[in-house]
Amino acid sequence: MRIIINYADTYRKSVMIALLLMIVELIVEIIQPVIMAKLIDDGIIAEDMSIIYLYGAILLGITILAFAAGIVSSFFAAEVSQGVGHDLRQDMFRNIQMFSAMKIQQFATSTLLTRMTNDVTQVQNLLFAFMRIMLRAPLFIIFGVIMSFTLNVSLAMILLATIPVLMVVMFWLLIRGMKLFRQVQERIDRINKVIRENLLAIKLVKAFDRIRFENKRFSRVNTSLKDKNKQALWVMELVMPVVMLIMNIALIGLLWFGFIELETGTAQAGEVVAIINYATRMLASLGVFSFLLMSLSRGRASAKRIQDVLEQSVDDEVDIQQDRGGMVKGDVQFKQVSFHYPQTKHKVLENINFQVKSGEKIGILGETGSGKTTLLHLIPYLYHPSAGNIYIDGSKIEEVGNKIRRDVTLVPQEGFLFSGTIKDNITWGGNEHLSIEQAEQVAKEAQLHEFIMTLPNKYQTIIGQRGVNLSGGQKQRLSIARALADDPKILLLDDSTSALDATTEMRVLEAINRRECTTFIVSQKISTVLDADQIIVLEKGRIVGIGKHDQLVRSNLLYQKMWQSQQKEEVILDA
Repeated sequence: MRIIINYADTYRKSVMIALLLMIVELIVEIIQPVIMAKLIDDGIIAEDMSIIYLYGAILLGITILAFAAGIVSSFFAAEVSQGVGHDLRQDMFRNIQMFSAMKIQQFATSTLLTRMTNDVTQVQNLLFAFMRIMLRAPLFIIFGVIMSFTLNVSLAMILLATIPVLMVVMFWLLIRGMKLFRQVQERIDRINKVIRENLLAIKLVKAFDRIRFENKRFSRVNTSLKDKNKQALWVMELVMPVVMLIMNIALIGLLWFGFIELETGTAQAGEVVAIINYATRMLASLGVFSFLLMSLSRGRASAKRIQDVLEQSVDDEVDIQQDRGGMVKGDVQFKQVSFHYPQTKHKVLENINFQVKSGEKIGILGETGSGKTTLLHLIPYLYHPSAGNIYIDGSKIEEVGNKIRRDVTLVPQEGFLFSGTIKDNITWGGNEHLSIEQAEQVAKEAQLHEFIMTLPNKYQTIIGQRGVNLSGGQKQRLSIARALADDPKILLLDDSTSALDATTEMRVLEAINRRECTTFIVSQKISTVLDADQIIVLEKGRIVGIGKHDQLVRSNLLYQKMWQSQQKEEVILDA
């Protein structure tokens, strides 16, 4: 709950106004039964119309005051709850953006989505309920009992006796509810995970005819969520029957003893009516406790999950004031570099050594799982080496930090496109200043311009979600155009020409070669890196060969096998 208090403190003025006006409502609610008692005893029973008019006017006036206070209090309570929700989402998103690639893997995408949406909503509901109802209900019970003692001690004792019993029941339900609603949120994570996977892979699901299987998979997590939610709601719904039972017994006791005291003349009718009024209002206050306990249980569970994200240490620091680029020349050196992921001790890369000069073209080959992509991801400091050192222009990469990314651009195998136009995607990020002519130039280098010109809206064509209206090769070329627009000093191509035909690939690589940048190309095809200044051959995370094509064909057994295999494939295809 500490995190909610910290964020609400930003809206301290609105919180104070909302609580102050809530207290006005509370005061009116507390004094109304006393005024009604006076009206009955001194006005109605005494048949004094002046007293009836006086206290009737007072009741009407304070009722209007409470009405106005309630409306304004709700306005400020909404401002606080919505403001805190906005700030929590903003800070969570900013924090997630600055997680290292390693740390982001500790949280499933589905749970991050749930925490930024559903969990924040629960915290907002808790804040609003706290300022409008949660604080008011217990305060009315406390002061209602106190005011009852000023009217009639013996009848007030009946009310007082019921309070400890109710508090014990509600405290138990609160503890139980928090545990259950935490489990509910975890099941929402699971259902979001299944939905997300299914929607992202919907074509694959249909192609493999796995709709029935996916329906069963979703049904399992959906049923699990339903069952846990029912269990939590059942526990919360116990509050109302228990409260009604205890308070109705108390009301029967009040009516019984109130009648006796009226008969004996030890109590006035107005006093009995006022205390019964307090009892019924307490019953109403306790009646909303099921809702309040639910909000508190959900809110506390959600606040803890939000806090887990916000309190994660930030690995990447973003200096938004500093201009992009101009820091790196392009020299790269790996010295005794090894790497393993935190979840396993198995080394993905081991004892990697090589040196690259600025402007060179480096090919990286190897079988699936040999560590090619991981090696590439170490260069822009997405991962930190487990051992050894990486040097950029002679400086340790730790000294350069994530600022290296201003001069390094990575193009993944699967080109990820964002919602918007083709031009928006080319100029995405820090290149919004590019003119249409400059966008066209990089599109030409990526061999995409001719295709774009065939579209009705050309560079203003809207791309579907994740580029569904583009082919794999078109998405790859658009990703390459975006990378070239960034004018990087180090360009990393992670098998990002795999969907291109040989002619188009050759033209794209020729355009890249004309640029003054160090280029790393991961590929499954030797033909892609045939003219590279150096070709690094990886096997099970180790470098088993490094050199030019002619050298490796003569001296490296694995490279020879790869070359011979691909030569045979080309012969078969030509035939």
